[in-house]
Amino acid sequence: MKILVTGGAGFIGSHLVDGFMEKGHEVRVLDDLSAGSVENIEQWVTHEGFEFIKGDMRNLNTVRKAVEGVDAVFHLAANPEVRIGDQNPKLLYETNVLITYNLLEAIKDSGTEYLVFTSSSTVYGDARVIPTPEDAWLEPISVYGGAKLAAEALISGYAHTFGFRALIFRLANIVGERSTHGVIYDFIKKLRKNSKSLEILGDGTQRKSYLHVSDTVEGILHIFEHFMKRSKSFEVYNLGNEDWITVKEIAKIVSEEMGLSPVFRFTGGVDGGRGWKGDVKLMLLSIERAKRTGWKPKLNSYQAVRKTVKELLGGYNARAQV
Repeated sequence: MKILVTGGAGFIGSHLVDGFMEKGHEVRVLDDLSAGSVENIEQWVTHEGFEFIKGDMRNLNTVRKAVEGVDAVFHLAANPEVRIGDQNPKLLYETNVLITYNLLEAIKDSGTEYLVFTSSSTVYGDARVIPTPEDAWLEPISVYGGAKLAAEALISGYAHTFGFRALIFRLANIVGERSTHGVIYDFIKKLRKNSKSLEILGDGTQRKSYLHVSDTVEGILHIFEHFMKRSKSFEVYNLGNEDWITVKEIAKIVSEEMGLSPVFRFTGGVDGGRGWKGDVKLMLLSIERAKRTGWKPKLNSYQAVRKTVKELLGGYNARAQV
């Protein structure tokens, strides 16, 4: 297949590009490099089956050119920072909703058959049911979650109206090599600056599911293959783990792997110990639907976190980022 990966130079996107290239597909990446890095895809830059386009998806003409001639689009381009919502909602709208609208406008006129979108567990907000299934009530409590849900709704409407097929993944917290944001990255960065004290946003009891990027990519590829064999025009799958871990436990793992014993300083947080306004305090997705396709994660949340700490520490040491 010929595949377009938007955000393909980013954290998850670049790992997905690796997966497609290793399977022999032709891959085109569209990325503005605002969050991604050419380093993440440099091994493929000279490969004959690979093409990189640096461009901003807020420009519809850029998106139209990128979509030309592709069989499937994997849409991972987005602003990945949840906490920006209370500071700059307009930017979140532009880099999640507007770019998705532009992509859909390009796809409907292109003959592209499949669109795969990475959404987020934040669309559920404070879930009424835990573990949370795909048909649960959707009530985002952050602008980021709202933007992801808006993008999902647009994709559903366009897919049903214009005849292409769409697959949505609602992701838990994805961690692993190449990540440049999130709690593990933040803890390492803070401890590099001050090894004796670690500030922890919230009360430390926030409990969430973490999935390693290797399991994430395997799940996306496996379920996409499953989806192509079916006839449904639109489907949604949760991807996460069946266990969860607290922020305080993550802090302990990071400290252990760095050989440190810092004092933990909890900020206390907002709204009952949340790290920030809009932070979902408890998140555990039901992955029964995904498991029925034959996929399940190899690493649980604890293993995913520990592996990620080792990977990021190696990356930091190699590139001297902090």
